Amino acid sequence: YIIPFKGDDTMKPIIGVIPLWDDEKESIWMLPDYMNVLEDNNAIPIMFPLSTDKTNLDRCYDMVDGILFTGGHDINPKLYNQEKKEVCGVQCDKRDEMESYLFKKAIKDDKPILGICRGIQLFNALLGGTLYQDLPTEHSSEIKHTMIKPYNRGIHSVDILKSTPLYKIIEVDKLSVNSYHHQAIKDLAPSLVANAISEDGLIEAISMPNKKFVMAVQWHPEFLWKNSKENNLIIAEFIKYATK
Repeated sequence: YIIPFKGDDTMKPIIGVIPLWDDEKESIWMLPDYMNVLEDNNAIPIMFPLSTDKTNLDRCYDMVDGILFTGGHDINPKLYNQEKKEVCGVQCDKRDEMESYLFKKAIKDDKPILGICRGIQLFNALLGGTLYQDLPTEHSSEIKHTMIKPYNRGIHSVDILKSTPLYKIIEVDKLSVNSYHHQAIKDLAPSLVANAISEDGLIEAISMPNKKFVMAVQWHPEFLWKNSKENNLIIAEFIKYATK
């Protein structure tokens, strides 16, 4: 399902990837397939530093043609004007601040961005939406949204809404997805459009109209892309728009 690259390697887009943070080890890290899926779709991935230094972030931002907002910690509820509940998980305020800065720059400059898991929650929160802080206690469902390994398999399905960018990319009505999250979109931000809905009514994919490419999904295509044409197409479309 790899999209053939046409042109010389100097034209490959550079994609900035948001780093992950390990609280226990106090270290930044990266899941290999975040990088592999980009590289195998003819992009050059680079991992950003975990930093709130705006001068450094500006330099990194200027180097890249698109940004991948990865999964990770819970979003601090203050980003959507709510108090933290006991059921809310651990936050990484440094990531919140860093990603908020980069997201706002990308929206202003119309730089292509893709969000995965935490990414969809971040986009929604920063644009005026809200989140379920904990699905088991706030949105009871028979659907398991926190699966166990292996993650390269579908555990529930989502309905892809027609006439949305996601439908135009993958051209299917229903998609089997993996699921590893306990937070999700509650109230959708006014400037976003739902692209996919889970069996229990959660918004699992969004896009932002009138932008080059602003899309996010609640599931993890980086675990599914090798065996799923549809999930690889999402990544390939992001890279296409990031190509100069």
